[in-house]
Amino acid sequence: MEVERVQAISTLSMNTGSIPEEFIRPEKEQPAITTFHGPAPDIPTIDLSHPDQDHLVELISKASQEWGLFQLVNHGIPSDLLHKLRTVGREFFELPQAEKEKYAKPPQGFEGYGTILQKDAYGKKGWVDHLFHIIWPPSRINYKFWPQNPPSYKEVNEEYAKHVRDVGDKIFKYLSLGLGLEENAMKEGMGGEDLDYMLKINYYPPCPRPDLALGVTPHTDCSTLTILVPNEVPGLQVLKDDRWIDAKYIPDALIVHIGDQLQIASNGKYKSVLHRSKVDKDKTRMSWPVFLEPAGDFPIGPLPQLLSPDHPPLYKPRPFKEYRFSKLNKLPLSN
Repeated sequence: MEVERVQAISTLSMNTGSIPEEFIRPEKEQPAITTFHGPAPDIPTIDLSHPDQDHLVELISKASQEWGLFQLVNHGIPSDLLHKLRTVGREFFELPQAEKEKYAKPPQGFEGYGTILQKDAYGKKGWVDHLFHIIWPPSRINYKFWPQNPPSYKEVNEEYAKHVRDVGDKIFKYLSLGLGLEENAMKEGMGGEDLDYMLKINYYPPCPRPDLALGVTPHTDCSTLTILVPNEVPGLQVLKDDRWIDAKYIPDALIVHIGDQLQIASNGKYKSVLHRSKVDKDKTRMSWPVFLEPAGDFPIGPLPQLLSPDHPPLYKPRPFKEYRFSKLNKLPLSN
């Protein structure tokens, strides 16, 4: 069955000035109505090169508890590598459709090129195409989902995987210390070196009615952490104090999301952030999140070190694959 990609729908819609009904959000989700335009606090921005580790622990822990999200600058990933990452990703999505379809996601698979086919609870769809593939560990990589065109795609993504792992390790360390734990406690509680690093490229083509549509609808991430590289077109929004707030674009910053598994492991101390993505009328928005996910059979529950008679577990331990299946299929999760 041939799938109609949003990229193709965008081309047709830009000619007509309208979008198909299945992309028009209910009024209570339309960005033109629900985006907060009054004075609002900025999403925390943290300089990872700060020499005082205690200062970094305090800032990251506070942001993770109050926002579930923060931006990282001076994180150690070279600017030219981020430029290359964005370039090869954009070049893939600019390929002829037949070339992109060589990497189409198989039925029931997570990796590959695709479009979310199922409608949400409102019978609506998001204005986005995507490419998923694991970039670490090497034993889990399936190169058939890595584009061969552009030719430098593999080299750039392998280099990026090394750097993003270093950033992830630092964040896990500071999150552990922020809870009074040993610095390796949080990463080990997520599966340690067996964590999957799943890259997703989101491609949000121009939309003639960005006031009515969303790229990605409100959700929290199923991951432990999500480390995201945006392009220069803003669009990420987070829910803070019941208001949808825009994330400012900071060149070469990484946007770090606390995911569901960290909220569970911290026994609710760190908050998984509810967020969504807007689209632009004239420009293509793209983002490169990397989801740090436990192995499927690895059980995730509150870390035992955080539990006591005064702090009973708020969540029931369960294998990550069970949690992910329930969430993706909108099944109830018992705690």
